[in-house]
Amino acid sequence: MKRLLQYTAGIIFSLCLMIVLLFTSVEAAVYWIPGYFEKEYNKYHVTQAVSMSMDDLLDVTDEMMSYLRGKRDNLHVDTTMGGVEREFFNAREIAHMEDVRGLFLGALSIRRGCLMVMVLCLIVLLLLRTSFMQTFPRAVCAGTGIFFSLSAVIAIIISTDFTRYFIMFHHMFFKNDLWMLDPSTDMLINIVPEGFFRDTVFLIGFIYLFSILLIFAVCLFLMGKFKRKHLAA
Repeated sequence: MKRLLQYTAGIIFSLCLMIVLLFTSVEAAVYWIPGYFEKEYNKYHVTQAVSMSMDDLLDVTDEMMSYLRGKRDNLHVDTTMGGVEREFFNAREIAHMEDVRGLFLGALSIRRGCLMVMVLCLIVLLLLRTSFMQTFPRAVCAGTGIFFSLSAVIAIIISTDFTRYFIMFHHMFFKNDLWMLDPSTDMLINIVPEGFFRDTVFLIGFIYLFSILLIFAVCLFLMGKFKRKHLAA
């Protein structure tokens, strides 16, 4: 019974860890990489599409990203486009970004919840007073292995037809059609075209899979170290 509790706690810990790594990979891709937006804007000639200087466009982007994290109350952002001062986002775009912010803040809340569960699992394992190094790395290794396999399959499927699954994602997570923007009237779709989303999703996938592999490698190392120590005893 005690051994079952050990592995159950370890598996739950690893599943929560995978969720934490996923949401952290998203955050890392769009918040932690210096110059990422500027590089993408240059790649897709965004400044020409919206008739803005790069500095003004990056200022708007900073305000938008602050809004998504809940550090800004609204998305009424004034800027200069084509030499004319105007508000960058229109009502439809603001309404859509409210939905996006809800998803993003919800993901951050789930991450916090998973971190709390992970701490609880560690406490349970320590209270069981058993060989932590014997059971914990093995359970985490099993969980990360399962998630890595599933993530790799999903990544391969998405890569076959990104547009299709990009649309499916919006149908799944948005209950309205506000995400269907018009490039002739909605500037948001011009600054983050489909190519931008494709690059960002692949970047998130790379960070996520690399993180899983790193955790998997650490667990294998700890398991090997424990085995060698046990044989030498």
